[in-house]
Amino acid sequence: MEFYFPTEFGEQLAFGAAAVAALIGALAMFAPGLTLKFFALEPRNLRPEGLGAVRAAGGLVVGFSGTALMLAQPTLYLAFGAAMALAAFGRILSIMSDRGNTLRNLLLLVVEVILAAMPLSYVFGLL
Repeated sequence: MEFYFPTEFGEQLAFGAAAVAALIGALAMFAPGLTLKFFALEPRNLRPEGLGAVRAAGGLVVGFSGTALMLAQPTLYLAFGAAMALAAFGRILSIMSDRGNTLRNLLLLVVEVILAAMPLSYVFGLL
C-alpha cells in the first residue's frame, strides 16, 4: 500500500487538518495526564477509569482522522469537518454558558474552527 498525499491544494488542506487532529488525538491517547493538564483538568484523585476515558477519546479522534487520511474521500472529509464544526459549536456553548470566556477556550475555538474549515472548504469547492 502506497502513502497517498494529495496534489490539489484544497485536498491538501483537508489532509493537513486530519493529520493535525490525528496528532492531537495521539497525544490524548498516549499522554492522557499531559492532555488533562493542558485542558486545565487536574482532578485530585485521578482514577484509571478517568485516564481510560481520555485515552478512548484520543483513540476516537485518531481513528476518525486516520480513516480520513487513509481513504482520502470527500465524504470522509465532510464527516470530519462536520465533527470538528460541532466540536467548535460545543466550545461556543461553553464560552457562553459555563463562564468559559478564557484565553485558552478562545484559542482552542480558533483551532477547532480552522480544523473544521479546512476540510469543509475543500468538500464544498471553496478552495
